[in-house]
Amino acid sequence: MKRNEARHMRSLPVVAALLFLAACASMGRPTGGDYDIEPPYYVQSNPAIGSKGVKTNKITVDFNENIQVEDVMTKVVVSPAQKSIPSITANGKRLTVELRDTMLPNTTYTIDFSDAIKDLNEGNILDGFAIDFATGDSIDSLRISGMVFEARTLEPAQGMLVGVYSNPSDTAITTLPMERIAKTNQLGQFTIRGLKPGDYRIFAINDINRDYHWDRSEDIAFYDVTISPYAERSSHRDTIYTTEGIDTIVDHEVTSFYPNDILLTWFNEGYQPQYLKDYSRPDRKRLLFNFSTASDTLPEITIINGVDSGRPIDSWTRLNTVATLDTLEYFITDTALMAQDTMMLEVKYLRTDTLDMLTWTTDTLRVLFKGAKEEARQKEEAAKKAEKRRKKAEKNGENIDSIEAAEAAKLTFLNINARSGNTQEVYAPLLFETDQPVETILQNGLHMEIMRDTIWDTIAAPPLERVDSFNLMRYKLNMKWEPGVKYRYSVDSASVISIYNQWNSPFKHEFTVRKLEDYSSLFFNITGVRDSAVVEILDKSDKPVATAPLIDGVASFPHLQSGTFYARLYIDRNGNGEYDTGNLHDSIQPEEVYYFPKKLVLKKNWDVEQSWDIYETAIDLQKPKEIVKNKPKEKKRRNKDGSYIDEDGRTRYDDEEDDGYDDGNFFGPSNSNGTRNLGNGMNNGFGNLRNNRF
Repeated sequence: MKRNEARHMRSLPVVAALLFLAACASMGRPTGGDYDIEPPYYVQSNPAIGSKGVKTNKITVDFNENIQVEDVMTKVVVSPAQKSIPSITANGKRLTVELRDTMLPNTTYTIDFSDAIKDLNEGNILDGFAIDFATGDSIDSLRISGMVFEARTLEPAQGMLVGVYSNPSDTAITTLPMERIAKTNQLGQFTIRGLKPGDYRIFAINDINRDYHWDRSEDIAFYDVTISPYAERSSHRDTIYTTEGIDTIVDHEVTSFYPNDILLTWFNEGYQPQYLKDYSRPDRKRLLFNFSTASDTLPEITIINGVDSGRPIDSWTRLNTVATLDTLEYFITDTALMAQDTMMLEVKYLRTDTLDMLTWTTDTLRVLFKGAKEEARQKEEAAKKAEKRRKKAEKNGENIDSIEAAEAAKLTFLNINARSGNTQEVYAPLLFETDQPVETILQNGLHMEIMRDTIWDTIAAPPLERVDSFNLMRYKLNMKWEPGVKYRYSVDSASVISIYNQWNSPFKHEFTVRKLEDYSSLFFNITGVRDSAVVEILDKSDKPVATAPLIDGVASFPHLQSGTFYARLYIDRNGNGEYDTGNLHDSIQPEEVYYFPKKLVLKKNWDVEQSWDIYETAIDLQKPKEIVKNKPKEKKRRNKDGSYIDEDGRTRYDDEEDDGYDDGNFFGPSNSNGTRNLGNGMNNGFGNLRNNRF
């Protein structure tokens, strides 16, 4: 029987009499009572919590009401880690766990259910429930608690495996299973239980293959220093209410476990073994090679069949690629090789071997132009159509030679497209893209005009420049634009010529530069930063739309469009202007990230100056809840008046927004040893929840 039910037992006769009288007076539909808002609670277990000398591998736990369990494969963890997946079932009020691994002697076992248990009818979740027992004559009872976030976005890590090693070796995380484990809940919180006194290294991983240690492709977080768990007894004051509503203050002693303020930020090293993923020849003019990951070295490719056998690829192609060199597009320039349906290529490239090292390997590839049959079919159809035209021309007495000459004279042009729209940003270059690699640009065929008093006035046209040295088909035009003015850019016919000697048809692009009053200016005055830093303005999807370095404590964004934005700062330790992830082998943490805790609503022609102390708001409360993606599942528990009880026990109505977050957990600034920890608020919030759970 629930506490709430027991509280109202003595009033049942009165309630029954009132209901009887009401039923006599009216035949309306009964309204029912309050919704059940309490999760199930523990009654007993076999073996009992804290038992010693346990020999059985079957554990039963009884609750006060019918229960259900969900996602046991992902939510429930057993320490020490189990090779065989335990059997976990619910039947009525009883939960049964059967461990399938051989029980270890003199070992403390912990079964952490996280938020997998809930009542059967209303789905009220029992969060943070765990039991422990020992197979020996003593039980290990120390605990470590904290939270895990994604380093780049401060998203709470849900369902991530957190574990410890007493083995100080740097290779333990890559070779040995974690000794004691737990999983993060929906808020990224965790508690590792059943620890002996001693020093531990702590890690968090997304254990994709369930081997309880880290593989290089998996996400990981690590703490910079070893941790020594300990416990303290302290006095705790509670307020207890009687059934009559009278409150009584009770003092009692509790055991608090430390540290309970560990902050782990996970990252991915971006490691991926290097290999050739695929290759193709989508048309006669192109060869495509896709590699699994970025590289700083191009492959060595040689044709080994036909009359051109032995020629390296750079002598008969032009390479169009990206800076990471993982997508290579070779444009064939030799017409004889273009006509060759089958190419045999010797490809020498760097590949990751079984020792995880990059070594040169050589493959012989047979590359087919698979469109040869379709090309032949199209030629055959074209020939049939030409024959029909010839017969029709003969019948009508037309000049056949002139018709065929006109068909042959039809040209294929190089296409130029403006990547910018009709509105040009005042601070951005004009961008263009061609459909073929460009060989020659004739500057005297490029023209720029500006609209003055309804008349086009010719001005000097800046040269077209490549956007980068890798791409042969993207160009930019840098110019100081006049705000609010209309421009026209034109390219004369045959002014841009491709590697296939095809040229452009006449091209024109009209556009208007955005007015200065259409922009909003934002300036951050930032404190708490001792190193180089970069500030990012984010959209509602948490994606950067603008970046600026921190200079003398100020980050300036003079040309932002109106709308709702957010802001994020990262400590740019190496000063390269890019966010850098961590590296476990070299004990390098990912660069620290901080969020401005409020949304920024900008309007046209506004100048906004905003102060920002990156340590003023708790780390776990910094990210605005509107852009948090890993939010706890919302559970509305209804009352008769239509209100509901939210996650924090607050009464709300549907027109109120429930963020689903518990308040009070917060982090402090970096410690002198380089780690970041939860502050004292952890003891008042999540810390107490974990310390007092079963």
